[in-house]
Amino acid sequence: MTRGRPRSFDRDAALEQALRVFWKHGYEPASIAALTEAMGIRPASLYAAFGDKRRLFGEAVARYQATYGAFPGAALAEEPTARGAIERMLREIAVNYTDPAHPPGCLVISGAVNHGPDAADVEDELREIRRRSRAAVAERLRDGVADGELPEDADVDALAEFIAAVVRGMSRSAQDGATAADLRDVADLAMNAWPRP
Repeated sequence: MTRGRPRSFDRDAALEQALRVFWKHGYEPASIAALTEAMGIRPASLYAAFGDKRRLFGEAVARYQATYGAFPGAALAEEPTARGAIERMLREIAVNYTDPAHPPGCLVISGAVNHGPDAADVEDELREIRRRSRAAVAERLRDGVADGELPEDADVDALAEFIAAVVRGMSRSAQDGATAADLRDVADLAMNAWPRP
């Protein structure tokens, strides 16, 4: 039994570069030529290693969620209060979305803002990730109601949607050049809307 030739590139490093291209440009504008140039491979190697552009994007999104985009989930899980969790999440967003070490904003928010009919499933995938994130925030807020942090009649779903809208706006602002300090101010103003028990 003969073995195929080993790939002559670091798949993980190539995926990281593809992630950054998608993050900077979005799914549709990221051409195969731009991806392969950033990844340092030929198109044939991309197809052999990742299948096609759509599957490569799916892997890039999964990597993003496990690395750059993992901090909101950590804030929701680790902070002892719901308010502390949301405040930490928004303050970390201010820093993360403006970090010059990588493209600004959030890949899950901006990765498929403009797309044609052929890429509708990409937007569906990202929308579902955003829906799950919003649901996780709502669940943490329900914990806050149960713990007496929030009023019993607090509209948890509306508050979760408000927080999601703030996050989307922070992502866009970061892409427009807002600084971490600018977004910390946004986070502080958003927390002023926190209902009092």
